[in-house]
Amino acid sequence: MKIPSKWMRNGVCAVVAAVAANVAQAEQVAMETTGSASVLSVITQAMAPHWAEDGVELQLILNQTLTKSLLKISQGKLDTAVVPPLAVSALSTGTGPYAGLGDKAVEASKNVRALFAIPGSPFHPIVWADSGIKTWDDVKTKRVYIGPPAGAANRQLTALLKEGGVEEGEFMPIKAPWGTGSQGFQDGQYDVFLGAFGLGSQSLTELSLSRDIYLLSLPEDTVPPEGWGLTRVVIEPGTYAGQTNEKAITTWGTLMMIAANKDLSDDVAYQLTKTYMEKREEVASTSPLLSLIPKTSPFAGMNAPLHPGAVRYYQEAGITVPADLLPPTE
Repeated sequence: MKIPSKWMRNGVCAVVAAVAANVAQAEQVAMETTGSASVLSVITQAMAPHWAEDGVELQLILNQTLTKSLLKISQGKLDTAVVPPLAVSALSTGTGPYAGLGDKAVEASKNVRALFAIPGSPFHPIVWADSGIKTWDDVKTKRVYIGPPAGAANRQLTALLKEGGVEEGEFMPIKAPWGTGSQGFQDGQYDVFLGAFGLGSQSLTELSLSRDIYLLSLPEDTVPPEGWGLTRVVIEPGTYAGQTNEKAITTWGTLMMIAANKDLSDDVAYQLTKTYMEKREEVASTSPLLSLIPKTSPFAGMNAPLHPGAVRYYQEAGITVPADLLPPTE
């Protein structure tokens, strides 16, 4: 696939590496993801050299809106992308960002296949250690940051608050872009910061160095809503320099998946999956941000049928594929 020059202007990271000696010619695959500093982009950028070694040359397009990336996949305009499960649900029902497409969205969703799940960012329920907020009851009537306006995170974080015992109407929701979240917290615009950070994030460490923080915990046996692209995450005490928690805290983290068009070559889908599964431990060891990779099931949060090429890898590796994720017979 030739990558259009306009993609280069929009943040394409072309990852080119020497192809392994036993590979005659590399397959070129386009993949869209979010901003370069996000955990999702760090994962795909870290994997790119390994995919290249195994004969798949990745053209990584950064700074994309993932709901749009999913639509491109469904329309056959893009090979692969990082995709939120909630977006897949919306596309398959013609709702949310795809409401204007109606039945066309539902039909297009049948072209989407999954390869494997990847971890996103854990939600960190942060308060200043000297704020007097120590329990979820203390959050009631307070100003709470719940992510960007109209984003899927609003629903997820409102559900997280409810899990902690704080119902809608019992707190003051504050919505703002992710990029302004930390500064708004430091400026006193809200009392509780439900931030999305990679585990051990340097930016959160820097925030905690300016003033001690305390993380609120959900019940240890918490179970996120099914189909929402969420998983249970534990954050240990001492993860951040100024974190005052003496015990591990339980929260939710986002899940994403690498999705592909159903017409992507079976061999390419197989190799993308195989390389990720076999190299994920090595990649995870390169950064604390990536520590959740090997702890995440390849099927976690997945709500699109698997690509036949991915199924072939899992079966060869002796990994049981959930029956509801098997691709439809065509």
